Amino acid sequence: MKKKIVFIVNPISGGRSKIFIPALIDKYLNHNTFDANIVFTERVGHAFILAKEALAQNADVVISVGGDGTINEVASAMVLSGKTMGIVPCGSGNGLARTLKIPLNHIKAIERINKLETIYIDSGVLNDKKFFNMAGLGFDAHISALFAKDKTRGLKGYIKSTFTQITHYKPQNYRLEIDDKIIEEEAFMLSIANSSQYGNNVHISPTALVNDGLFDVCLVKRFPLYSFPNLGLRMLLKTIQHSSYVTIIKAKQVKITREKAGPVHLDGEPLFMPKEISVSINPLSLKLIV
Repeated sequence: MKKKIVFIVNPISGGRSKIFIPALIDKYLNHNTFDANIVFTERVGHAFILAKEALAQNADVVISVGGDGTINEVASAMVLSGKTMGIVPCGSGNGLARTLKIPLNHIKAIERINKLETIYIDSGVLNDKKFFNMAGLGFDAHISALFAKDKTRGLKGYIKSTFTQITHYKPQNYRLEIDDKIIEEEAFMLSIANSSQYGNNVHISPTALVNDGLFDVCLVKRFPLYSFPNLGLRMLLKTIQHSSYVTIIKAKQVKITREKAGPVHLDGEPLFMPKEISVSINPLSLKLIV
């Protein structure tokens, strides 16, 4: 019997039209293996609803066609379901797809789905919200909130927002209870990494693995402004862990207490959360085509 496959397409992810996607699916998907249905999201949160509906209708495979935010919505519906998820990367950063070496070329990504080669990856939970690539507090959460409103997507837009805000942002004090350790530190930003990178090959935690049952707690301390270009270069070269301004600790659970409630980001999507945040991990909880 053919497998039921549903493609959930975010028509505006990455700032580009997806009107061509159905034709590519029709041409390059193996229709001897799959019975395909294509649906388009209409608003934030809609991909989660569509994925839940696909599961309720006994879909065997659900594909996220979008960026890390769309992946987050689809994966949040599918985690622990035992069903198979796939990715056709169409975002501005594509952090998880790059980590998993899923082709950024749409045709090659669809052809990869035909092979149905899968792995299981971990998923994180920040309070009651799930993440699969990266979560963060501090400066990167602040930038994510601004970046979500910016029409200039991709690495160029991220760099623009970063350089605009870097001189104005004030570090915060954090108390971290990481497994059996307690750390109190003033930090510029705090990233919880399931994979190594934000996207665009900008690596905040080069040692992070998506299937080791751990996340990396990446604490970036206050640093002099002249060191910022060096830190940025280190992220691109995957050497940020060697900076004296960066501490990385592997963990299964962490409780974060910050000065006040404020923004966080989950896979690049901004959200407001209270000053106390609990983070945990669900090992090998999402089945993905790679």
